Amino acid sequence: MVNRPEDRPWKQDAPAAWDQIDWRAQEGQVRRLRQRIFKASQEGDLAKVRSLQKLMLRSRANTLVSVRQVTQRNAGRKTAGIDGEVALTSEARAEMAVRVHQTITSWQPRAVRRVYIPKASDKTKMRPLGIPVLMDRCHQARVRNALEPEWEARFEPKVRHEAHCCIARAAGRDERRYLWI
Repeated sequence: MVNRPEDRPWKQDAPAAWDQIDWRAQEGQVRRLRQRIFKASQEGDLAKVRSLQKLMLRSRANTLVSVRQVTQRNAGRKTAGIDGEVALTSEARAEMAVRVHQTITSWQPRAVRRVYIPKASDKTKMRPLGIPVLMDRCHQARVRNALEPEWEARFEPKVRHEAHCCIARAAGRDERRYLWI
């Protein structure tokens, strides 16, 4: 189920175990919505883009995929923000997904934790790094899934750069260009 009524609590249909979620189906729903947003943006149908983005922001699949991205796949998944919270177990991730989905309309971001790390160019100098709390990162991932396809359609080149095309252009031959679909 991609969309649901706002007044019905989500906790009752939360998965019994995080590991029992069909991730391929959830990621497929998010991917299809992202493709629809991309296509509507390319066609210039802004009303449809906004409608699909709102649908994406309310999507349960988007929430689950975003929480999974932040708590399982990201390199900083074990790094806590100012609240000290990390979700390393399946139960904690499922509870995080429920909390994120319940706070879609009412979320207020919290302050970031400031950490100083060595600069890449000069290891003796330090630069500041802000680490958001886990809930903020989950909400940011949700919003990113809704906004990114629109801006990719506007600013990314429409020509896919195949290796043989790049080599041919560098050699001075004009090879056939393939459109990205």
